[in-house]
Amino acid sequence: MARLKSVSHEDELSLVEHLDELRTRIIVCVSVLVVSMSLCFWQNEHLLEIAKGPLPAGQDLITLGVTEQFTTTLTVSAYFAIVLALPIIIYQAYAYVLPAFSDTERRSVRPLIFLAPILFIGGAVFAYFVVMPPAIDFLLNFNDEQFISQLRAREYYSFFSTMLIALGLIFEIPLAILAVTRLGIVTPDQLAKNRRYAILVIAIVAALLPSIDPVTLMLEIVPIVVLYELSILLARAMGTPKEGAYSEPSAQEP
Repeated sequence: MARLKSVSHEDELSLVEHLDELRTRIIVCVSVLVVSMSLCFWQNEHLLEIAKGPLPAGQDLITLGVTEQFTTTLTVSAYFAIVLALPIIIYQAYAYVLPAFSDTERRSVRPLIFLAPILFIGGAVFAYFVVMPPAIDFLLNFNDEQFISQLRAREYYSFFSTMLIALGLIFEIPLAILAVTRLGIVTPDQLAKNRRYAILVIAIVAALLPSIDPVTLMLEIVPIVVLYELSILLARAMGTPKEGAYSEPSAQEP
């Protein structure tokens, strides 16, 4: 495995060198995932208890089949391992594409990269404490006199993991908006002018998340709209590349 080295914007690398660097960073990411997976599988009992937190007290999970307990535990450990390894994976991706940016673009993008893990964790925490409990309560008590509800472990943990990861990724909206505005792709005024279309897209995305009840849908749409509006305000405060502090000074005439 080649040693990772710092590459500047001015360096010219061959295709082989680019591929070699990519391979090395992929190996680093895979190694981190393996270590995270080993740690999570070792502590799988605690992780399963954490995942059961949003369930009502006394609600048990059932399994069907001989291998389901093992495969479900393995799947939950893998989801937690991805979340645990995410900061390093994001850094490796950032370090690989960083040389393609100029010094001005690099100074604009660098602060945003450190926000990615924070926003992802914030979205996962929001899903765990705010979205999941009322969603599960609504779904389990809907027409409960007509059904005997028994939760299958595999389906519940899949629902739980998908919800947390989906909202974690959706909470990256401010990062994406700040990135495109700082790089000059769009302006905050354009984002504000087209907010109606953005809200429509947000509603469609929320409807595609792993929940179909109106309670969960509203709990998902409202914070996404708030994040969108806050992102526009923050983008205006930071300014566009021409207005920002990172703009290159113009050459002075003698």
